[in-house]
Amino acid sequence: MLANQETICALATANGVGAIGMIRVSGPEALKQVSSIFSKDLVGRTSHTAHFGTISDKKGSLVDEVLITVFEEGKSFTGEESAEITCHGSPYIQQQILQLLVVVGCRLANPGEYTQRAFLNGKLDLSQAEAVADLIASQSRNSHEIALKQLRGGFSSELKELREKLIHFASLVELELDFGEEDVEFADRGKLKELLNEVLKYIYRLAESFELGNAIKNGVPVAIVGAPNTGKSTLLNQLLGDDRAIVSDIAGTTRDVIEEVVNIDGILFRLIDTAGIRDGAEEIEAMGIERSKEKIAQAKIVLCLADASNLESVNEVEAWVVQLQTEYPSKKIVFVANKEDLQQKETNGISISAKEGSNIDKLRANLVEQVVGNFDMANETIVTNARHVEALEKTAESLDKALNGLETGITADFVAMDIRLGLHHLGTITGNISTDDLLGNIFSKFCIGK
Repeated sequence: MLANQETICALATANGVGAIGMIRVSGPEALKQVSSIFSKDLVGRTSHTAHFGTISDKKGSLVDEVLITVFEEGKSFTGEESAEITCHGSPYIQQQILQLLVVVGCRLANPGEYTQRAFLNGKLDLSQAEAVADLIASQSRNSHEIALKQLRGGFSSELKELREKLIHFASLVELELDFGEEDVEFADRGKLKELLNEVLKYIYRLAESFELGNAIKNGVPVAIVGAPNTGKSTLLNQLLGDDRAIVSDIAGTTRDVIEEVVNIDGILFRLIDTAGIRDGAEEIEAMGIERSKEKIAQAKIVLCLADASNLESVNEVEAWVVQLQTEYPSKKIVFVANKEDLQQKETNGISISAKEGSNIDKLRANLVEQVVGNFDMANETIVTNARHVEALEKTAESLDKALNGLETGITADFVAMDIRLGLHHLGTITGNISTDDLLGNIFSKFCIGK
């Protein structure tokens, strides 16, 4: 596939007033067209050099003093001849420069078109291109590190190694088909089974990591639930390190849902302080309770808070935990006993004092543990993209059929077909296999200028 031969331009920095703005120009006529509005000729200049001068309109009126960086074909982000114009951050100046570029032959870029051209020109594979969007959107240390690792090709290199192993055996199996009448066996069936089991184990692990990856990428909703006056709002304030929620001894103070985001060890948690759940609440409070129940259904982790000084409260919340675990088996339900200094009964949960801040660090560590589980984030690849996990699941399905075929003695042509299908699905992740519809869907989600 060849990239579009038009030269494109777009504002690469955020819209609005700032100290500086940057406009990207990329395509076969980039330097020629930029030179036509610039005070210096940039054609033939050494790549990665910066040139100071002025941009003027057709009447010769000065628009701005700018610094333009030149990139030769093959040495830019897109792989095309490119220029980056750094100007003052006035929206008026930026629009004037873009209009001048359009007049001399540039076209305004579509969303994600620069990254798409980088992919089409072989500068990035598809998973790396998607990592660009994830890197821009990263809001925590972990989401940043995962996107950066993917951008640098960590995920791609692992998939490439898997593909090469499968291609080797698939080619041997298919070679046998050419000698079908001679009953020749080139591929060692035992080794092929070992390989398929090894690849399937790795793919299942990658697919399993998506729950963690998705949580890191989008944040983890955590509902804090309990009866009135158990300390939910105080706990929220402790976890945030700020007096966000009103705290009072009056039952039913929290009438609505309060949501705040906190970063714990590089993971974003969306803490949801819910209205206290009790019978006999008046109308407005009852509406808050209904919203609380909705948030419990949406949360990934539910902190069930009990008043440890009240045996009835502890027993009631322990019953809630059992009920929620039955109703929502995929959720993490954590029993938290507040007011530990007045605790009436030993529990299997975490004992804290929200008022004094006792054991809050232990609770924070537990939240991280609930999300990370047994994954080694420093050394394992974590999948964050829903498209990738869907492709991995389809790959596993095809390879599992191939493995079952080997174990039941199915003919080589069916085994080869299943392996080929698995390779196809695996190839869609990095773009070895791609379609215009797939590319259009992916890059349309990028911002303009990237």
